[in-house]
Amino acid sequence: MRTGLLKTINFILCLIMAFNLTSCKGSSEEKDKNMVKVYYVNSEESGIIFHEYVVKASIDDTDAVIDELLVQMETMPEKLEYEAPINGSISLISYECSGGLLTLDFDSSYSETDATTEILDRAAMVRTLTQVPGVDHVAFMVGGVPLTDKEGNIIGNMSADSFVYNAGNEINTYEKVELVLYFASDDGQSLVPVYRSVVYNSNILMQRLAIEQLISGPNNDVSNPTLNAQTKINSVSVRDGVCYVDFDNNFLIQPNAVSAEVALYSLVNTICAISDVNKVQISVGGSTDVIFMESISLNTTFERNLDIVK
Repeated sequence: MRTGLLKTINFILCLIMAFNLTSCKGSSEEKDKNMVKVYYVNSEESGIIFHEYVVKASIDDTDAVIDELLVQMETMPEKLEYEAPINGSISLISYECSGGLLTLDFDSSYSETDATTEILDRAAMVRTLTQVPGVDHVAFMVGGVPLTDKEGNIIGNMSADSFVYNAGNEINTYEKVELVLYFASDDGQSLVPVYRSVVYNSNILMQRLAIEQLISGPNNDVSNPTLNAQTKINSVSVRDGVCYVDFDNNFLIQPNAVSAEVALYSLVNTICAISDVNKVQISVGGSTDVIFMESISLNTTFERNLDIVK
């Protein structure tokens, strides 16, 4: 009788332990699913750092998660080495999320922020918010007007890849790189590779750097420009081996004596020469429903074309 009772008690205890283990596992999985990195500026204002945070809202509720993370970035953390990216002259008025694009609109005082600090704050916000399911890119507005750089160019949509981030490194680290740029031959019917060494800010996306150099034109006598020098880059991002580039309307105006194929593949080949990209998607003013030089539809992705290289 006592043996039977003991067996029953042991069986019940095993069931309780199994239930607790299952509950703990489920709780752990839920915690991992809701874990994100909230980025802050370090106290020296020379880089960004993060701490892990468990989102309390359902991770699939995009608006609720955005609201929660914005509160975190508006609140000065307890750790003295962290500074909240949304504070002081950076005051958020409103936001809108649609089609994977999160648009943040700030008070006009945003423009008073020191240039280096502004880049750090922006990097912290973009890297934090692009972790939210349903947010692929973040755009910044100031008083309802798109944020521009010091030259007056619109910054455009940003992803986490828009910022080269290494913990502990300073925001203004400079590095030297050799780029392969493709310009036009003398007759404008083929491409000529040009190798150019550039010292650049390591926080600039490499693909954007290459495009800027291409737009600036060749600096030799053996090749010719392929893109309109007035072209402005709205945004550049890289995802899953595809580089997404958005230009203003000047991209469609061709002042150079080159074919449409040469102009297009000067851009595509230059971008694809960078190791982490094998395809390019080009848009103008956010739309791919465009015919480039009245002959090539941009409503597709383009791969490197070496047959056109001289």
